[in-house]
Amino acid sequence: MSGFSLLRCGLIGENIGRSRLAAALAIMAEDYGGRLAFTPIDTAHDPAFDFNTTVERLRAEGWTGVTVTHPWKTHAAAWAGNRMVPGTETLGAANTLLFDPVAGHNTDYSGFLAAWPAILDRLPGRVAVAGAGGVARAVVPALMALGAAEVTVWDLDRQAAEALAARTGARAVDAAKAGDVAREADGLVNCTPRGMAPDTGSAFDPAWIGGQGWAFDAVYTPTETPFLRAARAAGLAVMTGFDLFRFMAMASFAAYTGILPDPATTLPRLDALKPE
Repeated sequence: MSGFSLLRCGLIGENIGRSRLAAALAIMAEDYGGRLAFTPIDTAHDPAFDFNTTVERLRAEGWTGVTVTHPWKTHAAAWAGNRMVPGTETLGAANTLLFDPVAGHNTDYSGFLAAWPAILDRLPGRVAVAGAGGVARAVVPALMALGAAEVTVWDLDRQAAEALAARTGARAVDAAKAGDVAREADGLVNCTPRGMAPDTGSAFDPAWIGGQGWAFDAVYTPTETPFLRAARAAGLAVMTGFDLFRFMAMASFAAYTGILPDPATTLPRLDALKPE
């Protein structure tokens, strides 16, 4: 089966050397009869990097599009403007940009909606969310769409938490109240970079964890973060960042090529990419 010949894309973000996206897209390109040309653009040590200039250059060079990760997802949505795909216009973050025609996608959002029933399959209840950046702009609205009773967000940048709350209907609290919110929650969500290798910290103090029903960490390198290890030890059901990654990667491939991979065959293939 083939619906494309060449997928030319890449990834823009900081410290992306551990990303599995190129490998995931290569697996799906092979399965569906096309070729992949993938170029990473790590901005971590490039103080002269300009997002809009770079994206316009990639577009002029004939790329199919580009995937975007921390800390550029809000920039990607701003670049896409009113060309975000239906259902994602209000998220304020994009992680996939297409160039012909121009379109902005948020496959963190669509991927989370697809991963939830496959991994946790329950009502979210009351949810405590650490972090109000680009991934939270996808995860918080997804939790709302899944029927969360209440979503409470905090961030070291209080204004970011308040802006996300105003955008989504969530509740923003000061980071000093995080422990109280977490203890009263049904679900715990990390949307910060804490725990991403080489960082060994956690946005959730282990003393806050216990009595909740589930936990999700957007970080997937490593898959078993300190936060998720503490959550498992406390008996919580867990959805990992790699669980989200698999569904996000399939949604991104669909956005790029117009081909929706078959989860029954693609998910086991992607499992081989699971980080240690």
